[in-house]
Amino acid sequence: MSGTLVIVDHRDGRITDHSHEVLAAAVTHGSGDIDAIIVSSDTSLASQITTPGVARVIAVKVSETEPGSCTIRGAVHRVIELRNPSLVFAPFSPNLMASAPAIAAANGLGFASDVIAFASDGDTISATRSYYGGKVEADLEFPGRACTLLMLRGGVWAAAGDGAPVQVEEIAFDDDPDVRHIEYREAESTGVDITTADVLLSVGRGVGDQDAIERFESIAERLGVTLSVSRPLVDAGWISSDRQVGQSGKTVAPKLYIALGISGAVQHLAGMKGSQQIIAVNTDGNAPIFSVADLGSTCDMHDLADELEKLIG
Repeated sequence: MSGTLVIVDHRDGRITDHSHEVLAAAVTHGSGDIDAIIVSSDTSLASQITTPGVARVIAVKVSETEPGSCTIRGAVHRVIELRNPSLVFAPFSPNLMASAPAIAAANGLGFASDVIAFASDGDTISATRSYYGGKVEADLEFPGRACTLLMLRGGVWAAAGDGAPVQVEEIAFDDDPDVRHIEYREAESTGVDITTADVLLSVGRGVGDQDAIERFESIAERLGVTLSVSRPLVDAGWISSDRQVGQSGKTVAPKLYIALGISGAVQHLAGMKGSQQIIAVNTDGNAPIFSVADLGSTCDMHDLADELEKLIG
């Protein structure tokens, strides 16, 4: 048997938005029947999948609602043995990062993670990944592999609209995991929600040091907009993760996104490229951020801050 299998991620009783994107990508670019697999004690999750073009949902019933990586690995391994797909997709998500590589190894599959594009030419599949902060892209092929597992980056493919309910097939899996899920713990919140802001003033590594962040926070406050940041500032411990834009932070789509001193690594672009208007300021004229910007300048962000402070007093 050949076809396409999509491993679906879920959390707190709902299918993730990322999974809906992967399902849509599989329907558009996959081959043969498109099957989705959900591993959980709650088989009713299958009813949340209504992507047009999905043939069936395989609901693998296990002992835990939120199964750990060992259970997911074992259940999917079994389904791949039964279905023998030619292509497997999964979200490149924290939950599945712990199981998908092991699934590929156990089944002898070709494998690529953080995939931003892929193409199929008959029996040949190729996947595109980016390197060096998004400045280089490489195409990967998987010779000698009858099946390949691709983990797709979030925010690249759009989710499809709702269709009719999908046929559900339940399979029992007798799991006795070595690792069990205990709970999700949300990071402490400062009460800032950058996802609802109409205008974001976003600063990156070009800010220089932690003390300078206060200056741009003050400018944002006086302009009546919200301050956001790129990942390096959060990793350095300079500011709360509530303000981080990007694949490992928040996905935003404001009316205006002002990027100051942000190079535009693909992980950051994935979180903000849906903005209606983008203004980029970076002294590097070749910075990837300019590829998505509507307006751009190579002036220094601190010189811009001087002029803004003169205007707003």
